[in-house]
Amino acid sequence: MSLYEIAFSGELAPGAKLEQVEANLTRLFQADAQRIAALFSGRRIVIKQNLDHTSVEKYRQAMARAGAVAEVRPMPVEVEEIELAPPPAEEPAAAPQTSTSPAPALSTRPSPQPLKVTPRDEYMAAFVDVEAPDFGIAPAGVDLQDARPAAKAPDVDLSQFSLAPVGSDMGERRRASDAPVPDTSHLKLAD
Repeated sequence: MSLYEIAFSGELAPGAKLEQVEANLTRLFQADAQRIAALFSGRRIVIKQNLDHTSVEKYRQAMARAGAVAEVRPMPVEVEEIELAPPPAEEPAAAPQTSTSPAPALSTRPSPQPLKVTPRDEYMAAFVDVEAPDFGIAPAGVDLQDARPAAKAPDVDLSQFSLAPVGSDMGERRRASDAPVPDTSHLKLAD
């Protein structure tokens, strides 16, 4: 997707008056007089960057209605090239231990080697001495979390509790105000 920038150099549309264009741009950008005066300084002022084509056209048309001629340019596309150092040479396999002592458990996962990057400019040259491991990307579907033992259920003493018989009422105790509702079906209202 191409990105654009819109800029203004103080150029007016044919037949537009400077005072009217300044007033229109003040309303359009909701800016104070000092910022609008900077737009008419004669220098190229970038209004907005990184806009797609439809957005930049909306800005250009709004400025044209205000009486200003806007300049639209495509944004330069910067492609960074990074040169990676060759991968480290494989170390020869160590000789097997012949001692009777048990061998320490070795991790099956190799430790990440530091990444060596050739700096592309003076900014990146400041990071040459930073030692950061070169973490690779695991294949899709691989579980990256270390295995953990299953959680053991807690030992809880429940001997002090008992169960109520089937069908028993487990609700609240009745209060004195929970008396039965009187029967009012025999009462009638007079017309």
